[in-house]
Amino acid sequence: MSMSLQNIHRPKVNILFVHHVSRKSFRQKWSRQRLEEAQPRTDKAMEKIVRTYLEYLEIERNYSSHTILSYETDLLNLVQFLRREGIDTFHSAHKESLRAWIGSLIDEGFGQRSIARKIAALRSFFKYLRRQKIIDGNPALVLITPKVGKRLPSFLDEDSIERLLSIPERTTKEGKRDAAILELFYSTGIRLSELINLNIGDLKQEEGIIKVRGKGRKERIVPVGRKALAAIHEYLQEKNTLPVGIREPRNERPLFEIKESRRMYPQAVGRLVRKYIGRVSEIEKKSPHVLRHSFATHMLNHGADLRAVKELLGHESLSTTQVYTHVSSARMKKVYEDAHPKA
Repeated sequence: MSMSLQNIHRPKVNILFVHHVSRKSFRQKWSRQRLEEAQPRTDKAMEKIVRTYLEYLEIERNYSSHTILSYETDLLNLVQFLRREGIDTFHSAHKESLRAWIGSLIDEGFGQRSIARKIAALRSFFKYLRRQKIIDGNPALVLITPKVGKRLPSFLDEDSIERLLSIPERTTKEGKRDAAILELFYSTGIRLSELINLNIGDLKQEEGIIKVRGKGRKERIVPVGRKALAAIHEYLQEKNTLPVGIREPRNERPLFEIKESRRMYPQAVGRLVRKYIGRVSEIEKKSPHVLRHSFATHMLNHGADLRAVKELLGHESLSTTQVYTHVSSARMKKVYEDAHPKA
C-alpha cells in the first residue's frame, strides 16, 4: 500500500539511516513518539498511553489476549482512580497515589492474590513509561507485594470428568461443539487462549496431533486422545461447508466458532465450561484451567514422567509443573489417612 510521506506526521528522518535501523528499534521509536503525542493534558491522554502500552505487549512481547485484557482492566481502573484524585498525567502520579489505589482495592474486597497481580501489572507499566522517558522516576518500585501462599490447583477427580464429558447433548450442533471443546481441553491440557486460537488446519486427525500456539506464540505439537478426535470429527461434520460469502480456505477457519466464521471468544468458552463443571462439582473455581489441572494431575497419578507433562503443558520451567506433584502427594496422603487403621 503506497502513501505519500508528506501525509505521515513523523519526525524528519535521514532515509539512508533508516535502512540501518532494525525493525524492532524503529517500532520502539515510533511507539515513543505516539506516547509523547499522547502526553499533553487532555481528557483521554492517559488512556491513549495505556492503549499504546497494550499494543506494545501484543506486538513486541507477544502477550496472550487474556493477559492483555487483565492489564487493560487494571490500568484503566488506575486511570479512573487517579482522575478522581485530581491527577491527569502519569508524570504527576506519585508513590502515595499508587498506594492509595492499592488501599482502595483492598477496601473493595480484592484478595491478596489479586492485589499481587495488579501490583505486578503496575510495576511493568511504570517500568515501560520510565524506559520510554514518559516519566522521570518509577513510583511503583516502592510498592510491596503481599505474600501469597502457594495454592494447590483445583481439579476434578476422574469420576467427575467421566460425568462431565457425558453431559453435552451430542445430537445437536451446539452439543457436538461443547463436547468437542470439553474433550479437547481434558485430552490435551491446553490453555483457554490456545484453544480459541486453533484453526481447522492445526488438527491432524490421521496423526492424532494438534499444533498449538502457546505463550509468546511458541508452537508445540500435542497428542490428542481417541475420544477427543472422535468428538471433534463429529463436530466438524456439522460445519463441513463454508457459509455464503466466506472465501477463506477451510483449513484457515477457526476450529471453534460461536457463529459461522466468528471465532469463539474467551468469555463464551469460560461460560460454557463453568456451566458443565457446575453440574458435576461444587468446587469454587470452575474455569477452563480446572480441566488443564485435571489433565496434569491425572497424568501424574498414572505414572507419567514430570518432564513429559511439562512439555505437553508448554511450561517454560519444570518448577511450574512441579505444583502438580504436590497435588498428587496431597491425594496420596488423604488416601492413606482414610484407609490406614493407625493413621
